[in-house]
Amino acid sequence: MKQLWAPWRMEYIQGEKDDRCIFCTASEKDSRKSLLLFKGSVSIVMLNKYPYNNGHIMIAPARHVARLDDVTPEEGFDIFRLVRHASTVLNTLLKTDGLNIGMNVGKAAGAGIDDHLHMHVVPRWSGDANFMPVIGEVKVMPEHLGETFEKLKPYFEHL
Repeated sequence: MKQLWAPWRMEYIQGEKDDRCIFCTASEKDSRKSLLLFKGSVSIVMLNKYPYNNGHIMIAPARHVARLDDVTPEEGFDIFRLVRHASTVLNTLLKTDGLNIGMNVGKAAGAGIDDHLHMHVVPRWSGDANFMPVIGEVKVMPEHLGETFEKLKPYFEHL
């Protein structure tokens, strides 16, 4: 049997769970705790607490909306503006080799949060799919989430 130690998870396991939407409540908490990089009147940007890769960003309408066809033209424009900005920041700061950008709309499509539409921007590097996930079924994250937040936050403060 293999053991993977993640002592920081105990806070989550034993802590109180909030049933409310993480996107809608992000601005109620300290931005570092909620991983909120930007909150505008139309859209928000936050780091994914359970990232696929370091720097995994999520962009969502500020308004609680689940379906793509319910997004207003203003929301659609703003989300794409923020995807573009996030892409530039990640490419420059983290020196990515590529990006996965997309959304899973609905539970059947794989959305972990299916009642608030959001876009994912996931940094990728050549060789980031190494033997650990394939053989060991373990994903190695080379940087702590808090450090990634501190690196990215200044690039969203001026928006």
